[in-house]
Amino acid sequence: MTEVAADLDQLAIDTIRTLAMDAVQKANSGHPGAPMGMAPMAYTLWTRFMRHAPTDPHWPNRDRFLLSAGHASMLLYSLLYLTGYGLSLEDIESFRQWGSLTPGHPEHGLTAGVEATTGPLGQGFANAVGMAIAQRRLAEEFNRPGHTLIDHNIYAICSDGDIQEGISSEAASLAGHLRLGKLIYLYDDNRIQLDGPTHMAFSESVLDRFDAYGWQTTRVEDGNDIQAIGAAIAAAQADDRPSLIAVRTHIGFGAPTKHDSAKAHGAALGEDEVRGAKIAYGWDPDKHFYVPDAALAHFREAIPAGEKLVAEWHEELAGYTREFPAEAAELDRRWNCRLAEGWDRGLKSYAVGDAVPTRKASSEAINALAGPVPELFGGAADLSESNMTDVVDGGLFESGDACGRNIRFGVREHAMGGISNGIALYGGFIPYAATFLVFSDYMRGSVRLAALSCLKVLFVWTHDSVAVGEDGPTHQPIEQVATLRAVPNLDVIRPGDANEAAAAWACAVERCDGPTALIMSRQKLAVLPGTAAMARAGVARGGYVLRDASGDAAAPDLILIATGSELQLAMGAADTLEADGIRTRVVSLPCWERFEAQDGAYRESVLPRGVRKRVTVEALSPFGWERYAGTDGAIIGIDHFGASAPGDEVLRRFGFTVERVTEIGRKVVRDGFSGRVPTAERGPETC
Repeated sequence: MTEVAADLDQLAIDTIRTLAMDAVQKANSGHPGAPMGMAPMAYTLWTRFMRHAPTDPHWPNRDRFLLSAGHASMLLYSLLYLTGYGLSLEDIESFRQWGSLTPGHPEHGLTAGVEATTGPLGQGFANAVGMAIAQRRLAEEFNRPGHTLIDHNIYAICSDGDIQEGISSEAASLAGHLRLGKLIYLYDDNRIQLDGPTHMAFSESVLDRFDAYGWQTTRVEDGNDIQAIGAAIAAAQADDRPSLIAVRTHIGFGAPTKHDSAKAHGAALGEDEVRGAKIAYGWDPDKHFYVPDAALAHFREAIPAGEKLVAEWHEELAGYTREFPAEAAELDRRWNCRLAEGWDRGLKSYAVGDAVPTRKASSEAINALAGPVPELFGGAADLSESNMTDVVDGGLFESGDACGRNIRFGVREHAMGGISNGIALYGGFIPYAATFLVFSDYMRGSVRLAALSCLKVLFVWTHDSVAVGEDGPTHQPIEQVATLRAVPNLDVIRPGDANEAAAAWACAVERCDGPTALIMSRQKLAVLPGTAAMARAGVARGGYVLRDASGDAAAPDLILIATGSELQLAMGAADTLEADGIRTRVVSLPCWERFEAQDGAYRESVLPRGVRKRVTVEALSPFGWERYAGTDGAIIGIDHFGASAPGDEVLRRFGFTVERVTEIGRKVVRDGFSGRVPTAERGPETC
């Protein structure tokens, strides 16, 4: 390397560092130290290895880059600005400000070039594994001899914190098992975290651990040695295993007193420290947000290089399209989140008299959709038989066979969620992930980020109430649905019979702007009168009148509102209440989020404000039902943990019977009873 080239490399690296320092200092908020240490490895990756196109950031065959250490966001924003992704210097100066394209942590969908929303540590690590799975599967489906449309790498930078998070261990274990060779991680081994040196809590041999997972591992002792970093990346590209490159960096590199200090981690360095670092780099300390012309020109070489890559790929695509027109059209359809004509025609309709667990109806929906929706791709956390989520005869996605439709995630719920998010971020697939509802708690961080990122992910959670039975309170969900309903942009659908379950799947597959939670029963549920005709439209609107009151009067005396398995209790109670002269409407309300999105006229037609006598029924936490019960209504739910016994007996002991719902309905109408209804009995107390 010539001295001029070496000088330009250093100038470019220090430009990243100074932009990060200045942006955090101006905001007086952020994480300056990590970008200062990471800059050489990021520079090496972005300028010498990554195949990307700043003017076409959604080019399908681009390399993906995820900053799992999302707190170091100014590293990524500096790279996006410098290489020409459309950020301006003013955007850099507006770091962490209202309306900025440079928020505190990277947000997918907001800033061009940001592949994933990261910041909660470990999430980006798992997302990248999902992207590598999607890349391999899509390549297997669409590449043809002489035509390689999909062939690229997935890169990530992760931190000590990422490595410490359990989700990363789960995801790394699966990635090694699947031998995802397109996956290359740079580990920012700066040995500092917020509380201080990592040795206070972290003394393992990280590389030995990843060796055991089946990864290729390398160590670069000097984080400023871009030649060694480049050699390690090249070796990783040549290996057919996922790779972890531990790069010994120095947080706050160049800062006079905060170099290698936790004080450089999560706060602005301070004016004196910024000046001192710039002097150490040989820069004018009085220049802020200064970008040397030579450095900018060097970084902007990515623009013509990317345009050339895109043009070559489109030429390849044109030849592919001529030879394989059907496959090209299918790839275009899937890449643009369009469903095939008639995709839902195979969904089953169930007749009154059938008794079907909604998990079984869910399985039948998956298999009805598997043909016309080949992008449907997922699996369960070691519960595929219980969740009933396999595509029958679909095969397994394995290290030696990327054709399989079914992923075995193992007992790794949190990573399963993050990996599914990565598959959705990659595009071309509709991922689904399944486990028991009670274990949705184990994957909550990933679920939240799916909602925040508007990802099309389907979470299938079965065994949805105390009707789980003998497994007892550890496996009987109580509060899970209430807490899931609190997540913005997550549609939570709890169908009341098989027809509603099929409709729920249709809603989830159609939705392109966020995730859906499908809450399914273990036990058989009777197919109810009216759902075959009304469920598809009713579930899509979140709630509907399943059975109206008798007579011609404008409004009923009582409205029973229920979801899931308790819908049959409401229907049975309505028969008795009507016989008693209490005109009763039954409303199925499987998805609050969809119902609340309807216009006021529709909501009023289902739940008239003038009908104040209401009873809500759900064998879960009553939290939140006040909005529908109102001040004059009653809420039948469970405000304690369950008990171990056959499911039918647990429901009976807690008062989830037609007789109990009927009794409460009478009390509400005739005695003015209102409020939460205690269960008939409680399980054994353990506290």
